[in-house]
Amino acid sequence: MIWLTWRQLRGSAAMLAALLVVLAVVLALTGPGLVSDYSSGLAACTQDDTCLRFYDRFFGEHDMPFMAASLVVLLLPAVVGLFWGAPLIARELEAGTHLLVWNQSITRTRWLAVKLGFIGLVAMAAAGLAGLAVTWWSDPLDRSAPDDLALMAPLVFGARGIAPMGYAAFAFVLGVTVGMLVRRTLPAMALTLAVFAAIQLAMPLLVRPHLMTPVTSTFELSQANVDGVGIDRDQGGQIDIRLNAAVPGHAGAWVLSSRLVDRSGRTMPGPEPEAGVVRISTTSGPCAPSGASAMGTCMAEVNRLGYRQQATYQPLERFWPFQWIETGIYALLTLGLTWLSFWWLRRRLS
Repeated sequence: MIWLTWRQLRGSAAMLAALLVVLAVVLALTGPGLVSDYSSGLAACTQDDTCLRFYDRFFGEHDMPFMAASLVVLLLPAVVGLFWGAPLIARELEAGTHLLVWNQSITRTRWLAVKLGFIGLVAMAAAGLAGLAVTWWSDPLDRSAPDDLALMAPLVFGARGIAPMGYAAFAFVLGVTVGMLVRRTLPAMALTLAVFAAIQLAMPLLVRPHLMTPVTSTFELSQANVDGVGIDRDQGGQIDIRLNAAVPGHAGAWVLSSRLVDRSGRTMPGPEPEAGVVRISTTSGPCAPSGASAMGTCMAEVNRLGYRQQATYQPLERFWPFQWIETGIYALLTLGLTWLSFWWLRRRLS
């Protein structure tokens, strides 16, 4: 049975192996250079604006390979579910070849167990190796990435660590289960892709932010959390402050919400709240229209008046705990679908 399963899998497995070999060669050839460039650039700068400019320049020079490597890992579980999982049982049910196997002293339970176990382990190994290899390669870029592409950011988190292994296992068993229920290959593939994509969107939006209680703190305004300050001369000293998705002293944190509050904790309104732009009013001192050139002094005045950034975030230190917890969630979903597959096979298929 294992030999038959391998013969059915070997074509697509060879294609996946070729992709992983190409990925491994590219990462192995370029990874040491990335580490060397990052180390030398970091040693040449001091921990001030010079280093910030180095981070921006370094990431900007490698942003396309960064996105390409992350995209490969993100798409791999979906490809496994779509092309390995969904057709695996649906194709046999559609053609009736499963009846031939069952008449050769192979029980239906063993038939499904071998297919799920053997191919599922191959899929998990491939996704796990790809995820860990890209995590190793992208470490210098993850350290210098902007906040919306930091290690904890939803788009990047799913392409790092061991999480892709859980995604691949779930996507594969989801495809098998859907194929068993639908019994038609093409509809099973479409439905598998739709369900997997919906769950992959729901996880970072609805579940991951609450895997551990987020931290809520207030911070003084500085270059770390403010992208820009504008003084409206026509409005007699109204100041527009554009907050960014960062918190001082917590580089790489996943900021869930960020707002400007006054001394009493009241949220300040803004002309563009969706872009993080908030407005305060002060008509004297360095933030008056006549003092518009002294922006650093104006920021100090804003802090003196008691305005603060209030942010809710998940710190970078929770990356690996989140990886293990999320992988465990997908493992439980995979076990549940596996049970459903065996139950459906014994009770409903003939």
